[in-house]
Amino acid sequence: MDLKLKIWRQKDAKAKGQFELYSLNNITKDSSFLEMMDVLNEQLLSQGIEPVAFDHDCREGICGMCSLFINGRAHGPDTEITTCQLHMRKFKDGETITVEPWRSNGFPIIKDLMVDRTAYDKILQAGGYVSVNTGGVPDANAIPISKEVADEAMDAATCIGCGACVATCKNSSAMLFVSNKVSQLALLPQGKAEASRRAKAMVSKMDELGFGNCTNTGACEVECPKGISISHIARLNREFLMATAKE
Repeated sequence: MDLKLKIWRQKDAKAKGQFELYSLNNITKDSSFLEMMDVLNEQLLSQGIEPVAFDHDCREGICGMCSLFINGRAHGPDTEITTCQLHMRKFKDGETITVEPWRSNGFPIIKDLMVDRTAYDKILQAGGYVSVNTGGVPDANAIPISKEVADEAMDAATCIGCGACVATCKNSSAMLFVSNKVSQLALLPQGKAEASRRAKAMVSKMDELGFGNCTNTGACEVECPKGISISHIARLNREFLMATAKE
């Protein structure tokens, strides 16, 4: 495959960025998108050009690091995958592929396609944990939980914090991410003791960090690489309303 790559280049957070156009030849359809980016960087290095900075780690769809906006879609033109799981067979020979970083006030650009997602860490620190003493592992496992509730909690827990929901939402809302963390704990007995404080603290921190409000369009669910339901946002709203009503 011969490709044209329209890639966002930005020296640092304060610099003015712009798109740069690169040509790439003889890319196999079986290579992954990140492998294609590796080939591009090798080509740029051989030409004396600084390589494109982008995040990656596990390359197995687990860590969420490979967060790229490709041809107007978070993680590219496929469903329920991360960028590292995207393969070049999803593109056509001769196609121009536009590659951008996540666009959000909550995720400032570090360089090129890399963004700072420590805002998610701050939201988790605000309340995404359980401090109640549950004893050892056997003690925690002895607490009866129905399969339906356990499955729903596990659905929320599959969130890898990649930020696709934020990048996709027209308001850059982090509601799906926050609701996943609130929901997985609110559903379980161990998380109920701090439920009220958790919901208020995490929503407050989300707002403080510059994320927008939920648009209720469902775009976040469509682009989530783990296919997590927006029903968790409804639970977050209920938890938040109940918490504020107790004040």
